[in-house]
Amino acid sequence: MDSSLAYIVTLAVIPVSIAFIFLIRKRNSSSLKLPPGTSGWPMVGESLQFALLGPQKFVKDRMKKYSPDVFQTSLMGEKMAIFCGAQGNKFLFTNENKLLTSWWPQSMKKALLFPEFVEDSLKEVSALKRSFMHDILKPEALKQYIPVMDALAREHIEQEWAPHKEVKVFPLSKKYTFDLACRLFLSVMDPEHIKKLADPFHLVTNGMFSVPIDLPGTAYNGAIKGGKMVREELLRVIRERRKELMENKETAAACKDLLSRMLLVTDEDGQYLSEMEISNNIIGLLVASYETTSTAVTFVLKHLAELPHIYREVLREQMEVAKTKGPDELLTWEDIEKMKYSWNVARESLRVTPPAQGAFRESVADFTYSGFTIPKGWKTFWTVHTTHKNPKYFPEPEKFDPSRFEGSGPAPYTFVPFGGGPRMCPGKEYARLEVLVFMYRIVTQFQLKKAIPNEKIVYHASPVPANGLPVLLQPHGK
Repeated sequence: MDSSLAYIVTLAVIPVSIAFIFLIRKRNSSSLKLPPGTSGWPMVGESLQFALLGPQKFVKDRMKKYSPDVFQTSLMGEKMAIFCGAQGNKFLFTNENKLLTSWWPQSMKKALLFPEFVEDSLKEVSALKRSFMHDILKPEALKQYIPVMDALAREHIEQEWAPHKEVKVFPLSKKYTFDLACRLFLSVMDPEHIKKLADPFHLVTNGMFSVPIDLPGTAYNGAIKGGKMVREELLRVIRERRKELMENKETAAACKDLLSRMLLVTDEDGQYLSEMEISNNIIGLLVASYETTSTAVTFVLKHLAELPHIYREVLREQMEVAKTKGPDELLTWEDIEKMKYSWNVARESLRVTPPAQGAFRESVADFTYSGFTIPKGWKTFWTVHTTHKNPKYFPEPEKFDPSRFEGSGPAPYTFVPFGGGPRMCPGKEYARLEVLVFMYRIVTQFQLKKAIPNEKIVYHASPVPANGLPVLLQPHGK
């Protein structure tokens, strides 16, 4: 009888206790003035709307409905505050490592990283000091890469472009950027070896931002499998290189590629990086250099094919450079520095069609912005379109106008294809060189015409031409 009574009392107390805890939490939550917005459907949030509308329209609609400064939503199962405009960019960029830290979606980490690192913070995953990345990707260090970029661009165009009257720009741009990354980062040049990395890597990039359902046949399942194959191949390359460096000190001194330098660097405690840590860092660099740079190259060429008056000015500038070069002479840093109008064209392309849509952060403490509280643990997202396509910052934002970048250029925090603050993309200069070298080789050899005038642009992680951007090639002098 007593035990039955105790059981009944327990059953009565549990729901009352749960209700009390819920009310306390609700009261604490309601005492905060959260950004306006909606969390969407349970579990799913607004991820489906984000995918269907595309980031630009999704954000624009909610800015109009909720707030032009910041609004809340739920993406990938996370409560998220979307920051808008130049002030939003400035706040996030200047509070990096103070109120915010870098964050990747769990689904992305599962596709890219070893299982042992999936639960770690990005800071723990990277292992390398950010100053090291800046050192190896700063202009002085990159100067030596220009002839390599140019030689590979020339070889690539002779093999993949010149024999054809029509080509698809997007897949060829991806091939060039991946081949170049393998050569510069790993000294991998054999086509078959590159293919062993490229094929599974394509699976990763095609599926890591898809619906994270890990079932056979899904894009995400392909990304998981592809990531495992890439990591295994990278470990093999890393182990072979480490063995070479240990056996031959002269080779160690002569090695200039990124992998060799990573193998020789130590962390803050004087320890060499593990093979898995090096693999994580290389994968991060491959993703950044491959996805965004190939998209940047593609859309620069798209705009040149669409806008004859822009193309003519780029051709004029590039031919001035070409006149100073011998038949087999490769480009130098001094040549790149003469391509000022061409870089303005590339920057305007990055403004109109930015390869990266923004970036995530995680709040490490409660903070207030624009009168609203962002709780600790919420994720944040800044998006390029709230400034790039805003007439307040760029009059007639849909008009392609390279003159926007003459003189002092756009106002601070309005042109942000590479982010800003401490987390500004360290590969910005690498991307500039790669885009300009490729522009030079294409423009001085061909005139381009779009085969599908009104080809649709779809959005995945980056904007993608629906048909791969087929163009007709007209060699100069023919």
